[in-house]
Amino acid sequence: MSYINAKSVLPKEMIEEIQKYISGVNLYIPKLPKKNNICSGYKLELYNRNQEIYKLFLQGEKVSKLAAKYYLSDKSIYRILGEMKRK
Repeated sequence: MSYINAKSVLPKEMIEEIQKYISGVNLYIPKLPKKNNICSGYKLELYNRNQEIYKLFLQGEKVSKLAAKYYLSDKSIYRILGEMKRK
């Protein structure tokens, strides 16, 4: 984890307000959560693939055929179906 001096990124008034609660120690500020638990790139591709798997299953496709088509195990298909059903 990197260290940044608050004086270089925060306004003086904000630093003074924070110092009322805590002073002289390292403070961790977490990142903002991602919207809808979906981020760009690979995770978005997986989400789209899983949606397609769920749609095909609802249309009557067998788990074993889905597993073969997407190069996954039956167990993985069942896990994906469970996750998509909860969403």
